[in-house]
Amino acid sequence: MKITVLTGLEKPDPKSYDVVADQVAAALTKKGHKASILGVYDDVSKLISGISRRKPDLIFNLLESFGGKSTAGDFAIAGVLDLIGVRYTGGGPGELYLRQDKGLAKKVLAFEQIPYPHFAVFSQTSDFETAGNLRMPLFVKPLTADASIGIDGDSLVRDTTSLMKRVIAIHEKIKDSALVEEYIEGRELYVGVLGNREPLALPPVEVDFTGFPEGEPRILGTKAKWKKNSAEYKGTKSVMADLPDELRARLQKTAIEAYRAVRVRDYGRVDLRLTETGDIYVIEVNASCYLEKESEFAMAAQAAEIEFPDLVERIVELAVERYA
Repeated sequence: MKITVLTGLEKPDPKSYDVVADQVAAALTKKGHKASILGVYDDVSKLISGISRRKPDLIFNLLESFGGKSTAGDFAIAGVLDLIGVRYTGGGPGELYLRQDKGLAKKVLAFEQIPYPHFAVFSQTSDFETAGNLRMPLFVKPLTADASIGIDGDSLVRDTTSLMKRVIAIHEKIKDSALVEEYIEGRELYVGVLGNREPLALPPVEVDFTGFPEGEPRILGTKAKWKKNSAEYKGTKSVMADLPDELRARLQKTAIEAYRAVRVRDYGRVDLRLTETGDIYVIEVNASCYLEKESEFAMAAQAAEIEFPDLVERIVELAVERYA
């Protein structure tokens, strides 16, 4: 097939895209496809003309931001792809919007009776809305930002004064509403899911906080995810979770239920917390999750004996089947 890998640019430079685009293009080529990369920054007309010139059979959609903005880019571009009538992998505008609005996604989980932390949304423009009486400690993060933007050790609050300071900081610095949820103490696990009608849950991956700084809450914030010289980054690693079969099955079942509830297409990742008493809570559902070769999703696929080129090919097959 003729496949265009669509990716966002970090700046107006055609080569300023994430390395995952090259990795996916190489995997597609290895599987016999004719692959090209189209990077876009902030010009919709260039996006449309680039696709028109290439005339691909399928878009492998890796675009997560547009014009340097981390919000609204992915679901808006998915809408454009729908309007111009091209086939593409991953979530549509509705699924990607649900992924981004974490409060709305939790309401969907509530309807499906899937366990999640009780929460409240503190809007920038109106009073807060709550899903019940919240108990301290609370975890405060931006409602729509991803990649751990606006999350650090101070995101965990234990009194009302700290709560309001954190909410105001998110309003003023991130320019976003604040999602406040009860903090779930426990193990942090990721379950990748692959498929549509019959989704497959991959083996769970766990965040190992063994080397985390003493006294810091076990939270994957901005430092732990991106700042390679920080103690938080050096103190965490992703490992395959060591779990009894029954517990692993429950985690995978919950992940598939959450994946279906939010209508994820083709592939995604469900973030969960597991308490000492064995209770499972869905923290977040990521449609079209990060696909880099060293990511937790690719790591879990490899544990399931799915090598990276085969994983990419399977995502292509799922998208083609869906359109057929």
